[in-house]
Amino acid sequence: MNKIIYKITLLLCCFGCSNFLEDYSESQTVAKEVAHFDELLLGDGYLPAVKKKYISTDHAGFLNVLDDDITTVSGGIAIHYWSGMMEGLFGYYAWQLEVGRNPSGNILQDDSQTWLDFYRRISVTNVILKEIDELNVDSYQEELDRIRVKGECHFIRASLYFTLINLYGKPFHPQTSSTDLGVPLKLTGYIEHDKNKDTQFERTPVAKVYEQIVKDLRSSIDYLTQSPQKHPLHRASKEAAQLLLSRVYLYMQDWNNTIAISSELLHNDSRLYQMSENDSTKIFLTKDNSEILFSQGSMNFHNGLTGASGDFAVSDSLINLYDKKNDFRRYFFGINSNTFANKLQWKYDTIAIPHVSDLYTLRIAEAYLNIAEAYAMNNNTEEANKYLRLLREKRINNYVHNNYSGSALINEIRTERRKELCFEGHRWFDLRRYAVCKQYPYHKTIVHEFNVFDGNQNNWDRTDIYILPPDDPAYVMQIPQSVLDYDKVQMQENLRYKRNPVGDTNE
Repeated sequence: MNKIIYKITLLLCCFGCSNFLEDYSESQTVAKEVAHFDELLLGDGYLPAVKKKYISTDHAGFLNVLDDDITTVSGGIAIHYWSGMMEGLFGYYAWQLEVGRNPSGNILQDDSQTWLDFYRRISVTNVILKEIDELNVDSYQEELDRIRVKGECHFIRASLYFTLINLYGKPFHPQTSSTDLGVPLKLTGYIEHDKNKDTQFERTPVAKVYEQIVKDLRSSIDYLTQSPQKHPLHRASKEAAQLLLSRVYLYMQDWNNTIAISSELLHNDSRLYQMSENDSTKIFLTKDNSEILFSQGSMNFHNGLTGASGDFAVSDSLINLYDKKNDFRRYFFGINSNTFANKLQWKYDTIAIPHVSDLYTLRIAEAYLNIAEAYAMNNNTEEANKYLRLLREKRINNYVHNNYSGSALINEIRTERRKELCFEGHRWFDLRRYAVCKQYPYHKTIVHEFNVFDGNQNNWDRTDIYILPPDDPAYVMQIPQSVLDYDKVQMQENLRYKRNPVGDTNE
């Protein structure tokens, strides 16, 4: 029986190496107890909460700068950390062919951090799932621990593949997902590929990746039902797996299963935080918010959405959606006193190492939106309106509901989703799936402004304008170049174009 834990410091896909799907190098560390695998999972399976000075590009930290909820602040005096943050995010924010390229074009940074790290963590779960059943356990409690660890592994693997497929694969389209290229799917703990042969890593079709995600989450729910998680905030639980599965079904336009799994969750846990005027100076998403089921990873908005000159700001198109008199969620935002731009203020605890992530947090409010949308797509307007009303009553003072139907109902739910889940890693993925929605497709043009600074003066040279039209190929990220270059026969890349600014605000 092979009980070797492959040491994380010696992994195949350490950041100097492009082989992202091989196994770990063997060490003399031997797993003798379930607790050893539990520790390995906690340290190298889950995404860590690390101190981030500004928005980074690892762990998909760039996700919230891609959509229409964010903009930049033009004009004014250039600020000192512009080159440290904005230059590194330019390629993502401006939807460039090479997301690692700086604005002047003379530097190309590696863009493989998310890809390699996610596959590294997937490999950790693969190894654990292979090895943990071969252990001899000494007690009933240790058997329960084994079942729980297996449930957590399936959850982590599913969540990582879900992010990967929605970054690097096309959105799930029921008619084309069986042939649309997704991402490589690896479920084993051993080496399957020889880069020296005339073969290549194969990109698994989108439908097959989703099929595996569903299978993993179903397994996770089963295992974590048998052995519940006692400390669920930063560890996977049955409820977290149910919520993520409801999102997966929603993306697949599988309305019946979305309703079924959301109903199971809400039957046992329907708690929603009651917002009030007391939230005007209170952080909303902290570890004490009763809605939060699970969170992993870091907070990218520490010093990252301040509305300062040259920094990121909240877009007016988002701010204008809120009832400025009655919607308590308006307290999420504030005004920068120097630029009068919108800033993120009270939504997150933006301490350096927070308990709640801006990308990988699961909370009950999403279940209300998932089930409302699914009911609306199934033409059950009564149930769709009910869940929309229940959420709004917790957010809007003296709310009086109007019953909606048809496209008006869908638009209300989508608007509510944008308002409720802003800057939680949803909007970009939602825009992708709306575009391929069979019943109510939605397309929009996004405009991003970017400040250009040559470093030789105190003011910006100009503010360039970049446009992302509907159905643009840039809604799918390019496979990192180091991954494409790894094999003799290159993995098939995604179609994506060089994007030039259409003008600047000084013209």
